[in-house]
Amino acid sequence: MSTDTDADARAQLIDLAEEFYEQFEGGDVPKMRIPTRTKSNIEYDEDKNVWVYGDRESTRTAKTISGAEKLLKATYTIDFLARQLDEDRSSTLRELYYLSESWDVDEAQFNSQDESNNLIEDLEIVSEVKREDFHMRPEESGAKVMGPLLLREQTNRGDREIHCQDDVGQGGYQIPNNPDTIEFLDNDAEFVLCVETGGMRDRLVENGFDDEHDALVVHLGGQPARATRRLTKRLHDELDLPVTVFTDGDPWSYRIFGSVSYGSIKSAHLSEYLATPEAQFIGVQPEDIVEYDLPTDPLSDSDVNALESELEDPRFQTDYWREQIELQLEIDKKSEQQSLASYGLDFVTDTYLPERLDEMGVL
Repeated sequence: MSTDTDADARAQLIDLAEEFYEQFEGGDVPKMRIPTRTKSNIEYDEDKNVWVYGDRESTRTAKTISGAEKLLKATYTIDFLARQLDEDRSSTLRELYYLSESWDVDEAQFNSQDESNNLIEDLEIVSEVKREDFHMRPEESGAKVMGPLLLREQTNRGDREIHCQDDVGQGGYQIPNNPDTIEFLDNDAEFVLCVETGGMRDRLVENGFDDEHDALVVHLGGQPARATRRLTKRLHDELDLPVTVFTDGDPWSYRIFGSVSYGSIKSAHLSEYLATPEAQFIGVQPEDIVEYDLPTDPLSDSDVNALESELEDPRFQTDYWREQIELQLEIDKKSEQQSLASYGLDFVTDTYLPERLDEMGVL
């Protein structure tokens, strides 16, 4: 099922490889310039409310043995990706690492999966083509959606129409690696609820929260995958649905919210494509820990350091976040989503979430 997008992606890759050859022909040492992908080169775009790369660049050049090997690996990878697109095939990041062992030049083979993963990210940035359009997918399976949404998904076995309640089991609809292959046909949803943990997601579905409140429940599965963040953004932008994020009450979970709302350092080149700056945080809030006297654990040293870091983080420079983080440091406690079950299995769906959603103006 080759598409115009596939042809465009292949052309961009070939153009990149041709630049190396043109440099050779012109008597220049081949090189490739890319943004420096470090925290020090990440800038917060206050107009767009997302993380983006700054002006610093690094150069891959054949002047050194190491640089020449990196360009060689890039050339072999471009060739593989172009053939993959020609054949309308796909592969995983893990498979790319292993199949490089079959390449006929030892120096072109990857030494680790981190090396091959980083190269794919380099090619994304330089070619301005997303890895999904290279037909590269992560190893892990996608997250799930449950709620009143009818969609059409393009697959290599034809298009399928799926209702994310009526046509799926309790596990929900699995988000494909490339959510841009989905067409939204109809929906009765009022909002999106992104949920960090699988246990809480299962509680909401078992209690019928998606049905009762016309919610699209999206399981984040911890730090959310790119496909999950992309679908969430599309649900907001194209269906005009409010997006809310429900996590544990600890600094690492606040960063999960940050990646949904503002983007992550690792994928800063795709922030405008993945991030939903309008997303709102439901909880668990530090003030919930106090108000409901939830079961807690003490903050570890790393928790404290993370919270203090977040006080300096541009993503959390609002009165709301400063108050919540300072309160958490004061009480020296953190709490999980499941701690709400101390008030009964129905408390989260019958009381906590409806009250919070009403406060936020979502319900």
